[in-house]
Amino acid sequence: MFVDKAEKSGVLATAPVHLEWLGRALLIGASCFYAGMTLGGSWAGGGADLLTAVGTKSPAPVNEEEGIGGLLTEDPAGIDPAGFEILPASAEVDSDSEQSMFEPDTYSSARPVMYTSYRLEAGDVVGKLSALFGLNQDTIISVNGVRNSRTIRHGEIFRIPNQDGILYTAAATDTIDTIAEKFKVSSADLMTVNEYFAPEVRSGEKLFVPGARLDRIALQEINGDLFIWPTLNRYITSAYGWRRSPITGTRLFHNGIDIRGATGTAIYAAMAGRVTFAGWDNVYGYQVVITHHSGYRTMYGHLSHIRIRQGAYVTTGQRIGDVGNTGASTGPHLHFTVYKNGVSINPRVITN
Repeated sequence: MFVDKAEKSGVLATAPVHLEWLGRALLIGASCFYAGMTLGGSWAGGGADLLTAVGTKSPAPVNEEEGIGGLLTEDPAGIDPAGFEILPASAEVDSDSEQSMFEPDTYSSARPVMYTSYRLEAGDVVGKLSALFGLNQDTIISVNGVRNSRTIRHGEIFRIPNQDGILYTAAATDTIDTIAEKFKVSSADLMTVNEYFAPEVRSGEKLFVPGARLDRIALQEINGDLFIWPTLNRYITSAYGWRRSPITGTRLFHNGIDIRGATGTAIYAAMAGRVTFAGWDNVYGYQVVITHHSGYRTMYGHLSHIRIRQGAYVTTGQRIGDVGNTGASTGPHLHFTVYKNGVSINPRVITN
């Protein structure tokens, strides 16, 4: 047994007791080192001074009721395991300590936009650049005037700003305040970022709008995510652009793409919209035309069967017809055209 019950003389008892006290003292010593440095205490005062610095008393005599060789504190609830005082929840914090809990205002305050140059390497895409420089994709796309993110090439020089935002071209009626209101930013920040000293701007001038994002539709168009593919098969037999007509042999502009498919293969709406035509055309045979938002319209030609009616609203991916060989066609396929504000564009650059 550790303590002879007959020995209650107040003397620190036997060797096992000293070992336990020694272990406790070593733990206290580790905490005291840090506490002593913090409190500016001198090591010359010895162990008693260090124990006093963290609010502890000297080892208590052996007491069976309180434990063997235990260390007592003035207020055990007010000292954490490392020996530092714990402030109660109601305690006041001085202003310097309170301010240190928050980031300095300078971290988020407006600063002039600055650019560095970066030469694109093989394999670079907008998403990779975004991660590399810690900027959102809108910023990379806008600052470098990217119209189609799939067409960027290695060797190009990109400008990399020191903050997120987009470029905005000022209109004749624009001022700093109207631009700030349009993008919900501070006029003062807009002036600071662009180093303006007056609220007037010149028509056609490009301003960097901090924190602004591109329109969702514009971003989808640039990234080629605006439309889905109208068939499960993606084999293109005739691309968009100039070609020799398979019917007449003359050189003509092909305003869409031809997608191979067996007769009866399902055709899907590339994007939600209203069916503005569903019927017969002498060139495209049975065809469907769908009008979408933002000035877009899609046309599906040479169908063998139309499955929707004119005037109906269709959702993205809804089946609208079947592949066929009607009209001026040399074999079963789907002719797919995309118009933007009345002008055909290459479907491949905006189709996911």
